[in-house]
Amino acid sequence: MIGCMCIHGFTGAPFEVEPLAEYLKKHTDWEISVPTLPGHGDELKLKGIAYNKWIEHAEGELKRLISRCEKVYVVGFSMGGLIASYLTVHYPVDKLVLLSAAAYYVNPKQLFFDIKEMARDAFKGNLADNEMFVRYKRKISATPITATLQFRRLVAAIKPILNQITVPTLIAQGESDGVVPPRSARYLYNNISSSAKKLIFIKDSKHLICHCGEGERLFREILGFLQKKPE
Repeated sequence: MIGCMCIHGFTGAPFEVEPLAEYLKKHTDWEISVPTLPGHGDELKLKGIAYNKWIEHAEGELKRLISRCEKVYVVGFSMGGLIASYLTVHYPVDKLVLLSAAAYYVNPKQLFFDIKEMARDAFKGNLADNEMFVRYKRKISATPITATLQFRRLVAAIKPILNQITVPTLIAQGESDGVVPPRSARYLYNNISSSAKKLIFIKDSKHLICHCGEGERLFREILGFLQKKPE
């Protein structure tokens, strides 16, 4: 039995990785786990939650998979990519997939374009239909400053151990991501010590890479990587 855990991002929910999880369920007989990190989900309740609680929750789910499965793969999106990296260093994970993983965050250039797009929609009276505005308005209003500090602490704590990752690793990054800049993916590629690592860029993808127009190609790439036998 193979187990695969998909971890969502900061202020996110399972929906961020659900298209990939559904694709893996459809094309394999693996046990797929998509945990909801403490304080996250459809309703954000992040106040007073330390970053180690997010790690511990993912650890608990990983231990459950390890106890049931012969092989375990971990996929992490955005902040979930940093948590997935931590788990890979400390547990017997067989392969790692990092999606828009937040070693760095907020790409000012792309964010400027996204804000311009919002301004255009606002001028036309269509701001309520702008998907990014709706999502970020909800997140900003429901995200205490203390939670953002916990996110930053998590990134700072995990970046120094990236060089301890030696398992096969696939890194995927959207070139139009306004939250995590492309240099984050290059940093991960350069600092992970695995001899079997691959970096791919999705040209038109914004931050929610599992929901991009090239999702099917990305998911095929991920499945092919996970199913490939070691050389």
